[in-house]
Amino acid sequence: MPPPDAASSNPLLQLSVHSLPSAGAASPQRTRMGRLKMLLIWAVCAAPVVASYLSYYVVKPQGRINHGTLITPPKPMSAEAGLAFTDLQGQAVAPQALQGQWLLVSVAGGACDAACERQLYLQRQLREVLGRDKDRVDRVWLIPDQAEVRPALMPALAQAWTLRVDAARLSQWLQADAGQTLSSHLYLVDPRGDWMMRFPADADPVRIKKDLMRLLKASESWDEAGR
Repeated sequence: MPPPDAASSNPLLQLSVHSLPSAGAASPQRTRMGRLKMLLIWAVCAAPVVASYLSYYVVKPQGRINHGTLITPPKPMSAEAGLAFTDLQGQAVAPQALQGQWLLVSVAGGACDAACERQLYLQRQLREVLGRDKDRVDRVWLIPDQAEVRPALMPALAQAWTLRVDAARLSQWLQADAGQTLSSHLYLVDPRGDWMMRFPADADPVRIKKDLMRLLKASESWDEAGR
C-alpha cells in the first residue's frame, strides 16, 4: 500500500499561500486620507500663529492706535522752504544742524507763560523716561517772537535747543490741530528732519511715551544716539 501523500496528511500544508503586498501598493484612498489628516493637524497647530499675524497686521487692535497724529506725507525742515533759526545770541543755526536726532518740539513765545512752562517740563520728563534711548532724542523750544527769555528758565534749557524762528515761516512747516494754536501741541521730528507726528493738546504723557518707545524701537536698526 503506498504511503499517504505528505501534503494531504498535513493540514497546515493544505492552506493557500498568497503573495504579500508590495510596499508601493497602498490604496490611493488611504494615501489621500493620510495626507488630509496631516494637513488638518498642521492647520490646528498653525491657527494661533496665523491669527496673531492677522490681528497684528490687518485687524490692528485698539491698543495699537497711535496717540499722536501721523503727518502724511511728512513735512521736511529745510532752508529751501525758507525756514531759518537763530539762537538766543542771534547766531544763525542751519536746519541741517538739528538733523540726526529725533526732536521733541514745543512752540511758545519767549515770555513763556504757565502753559509754556508745563510744556517744557513735560518735554523734559518725556525724554528722561526713555532711559537708555533718551540720547537719541533732543528737546527743541521754538520761539516765534523776540520776547526776552527769563533767566530763571535757562537752567532747565541747558541741554535743549532754544531757537527763534519767523512765525510766518514756522506756520508753513508746523500746523496745529483744528481749533488749537501751535503752542497747544508737542511735535515730533524724525532724524531726517521731517515733521511726522503731532501730539494732542493736553496729551496723556503715558501714551506719548508709548508712541515714542514704539518709534525708537522700530528705528533702532538704522538710528543711533548722537549725530
